[in-house]
Amino acid sequence: MSDGEAMLKFVRDEVFPHLRILGGKKFTFGEYMKNVSLQISKASLLVLVIEEVEKLPLGNSDTQGDLYEYLLSKLTTAGIHGQFRTPRHIIKLMVGLVDPKPFEIIGDPACGTAGFLVAIMEYLRQSYSIPEFAEIFEGGSKSHVGNQLEDNHAHIQHGMFHGFDFDATMLRLAAMNLMLHGVKNPDLHYMDTLSKVFPEKFPAIADGEKGGLDVILSNPPFKCTLAEDVHPSLLKIVQTRKSELLFIVLVLRMLKSGGRSAIIVPDGVLFGSSKAHLAVREYLLDHNQLEGVISLPSGVFRSFAGLPTAILVFTKGGRSQDVFFYDAQADGLSHEEKCLENADNDLSDVLIQYRHWRNGESDFSDRTAKAFKVSAADIRAHNFELSINRYREIRHQEVKFEEPKVILARMQMLEVEIQRDMAELEAMLR
Repeated sequence: MSDGEAMLKFVRDEVFPHLRILGGKKFTFGEYMKNVSLQISKASLLVLVIEEVEKLPLGNSDTQGDLYEYLLSKLTTAGIHGQFRTPRHIIKLMVGLVDPKPFEIIGDPACGTAGFLVAIMEYLRQSYSIPEFAEIFEGGSKSHVGNQLEDNHAHIQHGMFHGFDFDATMLRLAAMNLMLHGVKNPDLHYMDTLSKVFPEKFPAIADGEKGGLDVILSNPPFKCTLAEDVHPSLLKIVQTRKSELLFIVLVLRMLKSGGRSAIIVPDGVLFGSSKAHLAVREYLLDHNQLEGVISLPSGVFRSFAGLPTAILVFTKGGRSQDVFFYDAQADGLSHEEKCLENADNDLSDVLIQYRHWRNGESDFSDRTAKAFKVSAADIRAHNFELSINRYREIRHQEVKFEEPKVILARMQMLEVEIQRDMAELEAMLR
């Protein structure tokens, strides 16, 4: 038996059975390794993979996590139920908009590969690190150790993060992703969160009145029509089977009073004229606090480039007053086949302007700007429409035209010149 064949036999017959055994222990990672199997059947290929992995600088946990996320980024789609992978720069923006705290309870009802939960962990480590303790790598990147999170360590490891998905492969990837980013035992479950079963199995998470979450970030499935198994509490608010509308109501049900959320929605949610669309927008505006509507650049989701999208930012409870709007026209990427970086990027300004607005540092009354506010009363007057084009004003440059008499005189002069040139040409041909 060659060394390669012995290695293949060891990985297949020893390592993977051990991973499956972990499923019987009380660790999230083990739970989703129950049915795992080795997909590499050729010894030479396994040797090649291991040799290439050994060349990578994997001694640092940050590098391991970054590498794993890089591999995940090559998945343009994330799941079989209409999900699309959310680009990391959009995730980071959304995390900044809700500004999570280390003592809060955080979740995603359609978590996919746990991109939002991982980004929150990274945000907390960066926000709660003493700068001089940061490790600087070649190229200038930093590793934030989160040394000011010690008091919240047990909560972060065992009670902070909750993720649900009804794609077992995504949950397996999510568990590994979180583990590589320092969260060893998140609360991940195979579950359709729109279903009737969800509140019965997880009442403390599914219902804000029985517990609920402080923060929810999510990119729920778009454009899929669901079967009959939708919980009545959602249908009581909006009579529809459209997932993008039901997930908004679901998130509001899951949040505690005062809980915060940022979710991605297709543009149709902002201006759709059906009763269901109107009901969801009215519910957001009049029974909760809609904080912001951020229109994302076209092509953010490469796998569905033609679908315009937006971020909704809201707080559960209360009633909306003014709403922050931002027309983000560029995100720093070309969105061509190679998706190259470019200098045009509004995303950092989105966060700056949103925080200025939250802190009352500007009145944002200029609707010709990228960032502006609209009163809830104005939105009600426009049938609860949230499309940015409804409210943004276009400043047209004033153009001064010459008097008709001057134009006519110039035309007459041109005609005289043409006649003279024609006469000269005729003379030359005689």
